[in-house]
Amino acid sequence: MVTVKVWDPFVRFFHWALVFCFTVAWLSADEWQDLHELAGYTAAILVSCRVIWGFVGPRYARFTQFVHHPAKVLEYLKTMWSGHELRYIGHNPAGGLMVVVLLCSLALLTFTGWLGTDILWGESWVEEVHESVANLLLILVLLHLSGVVLASLRHRESLIKAMLTGRKRGPGHADIE
Repeated sequence: MVTVKVWDPFVRFFHWALVFCFTVAWLSADEWQDLHELAGYTAAILVSCRVIWGFVGPRYARFTQFVHHPAKVLEYLKTMWSGHELRYIGHNPAGGLMVVVLLCSLALLTFTGWLGTDILWGESWVEEVHESVANLLLILVLLHLSGVVLASLRHRESLIKAMLTGRKRGPGHADIE
C-alpha cells in the first residue's frame, strides 16, 4: 500500500504533548496546583507554537489547507450524516473546524487560568469561567475522538496510527488532497 507523509513531526509532537498536558491539568485540578499550572502554561506555549505553525508549517499543517468556508463544512457534515463523505488526505472540513475550535478553547482556557493565577487571583468569576471552559473542552475532546473513530471506520484507516507515524494511505480516485 502506498502511503503519503501528512503529519509532520512538530504536529505529531504538539498533538500528543497537548493530550498529555490537558490530561495532567484535568487530573491535577484542585489537588496539585503547581503541577496544574505547569501543565497549563505548557499547553499555552504549545497552542501558541501551533498557531504560528499553522501559518509557516508544511502543507497539511497550514490553516489554509484545512480551514474551510462554513458552507463547505455544513455540506461535508450532511454527506457524513448520509454516509457518503469524501476522504481527505489532510483534515476533512469537520476535522478542520474542530482543530480551530479546540485551539480557540484551549487558548481561552489557558488565558483564564493565567488570569486566575496571576492577575485576578481570588476572583470567583474567573475560576467559574475557567472551569466551564475546561468542561466544554472535555466535551469537545469526546466529540473529536468520536469523529476520529467514525472517520477511521468509514475510510478503513487508523487516524490514531497516522498521528503516530505521520503517514496515511495515499489518495485514491475519489479522495481530496
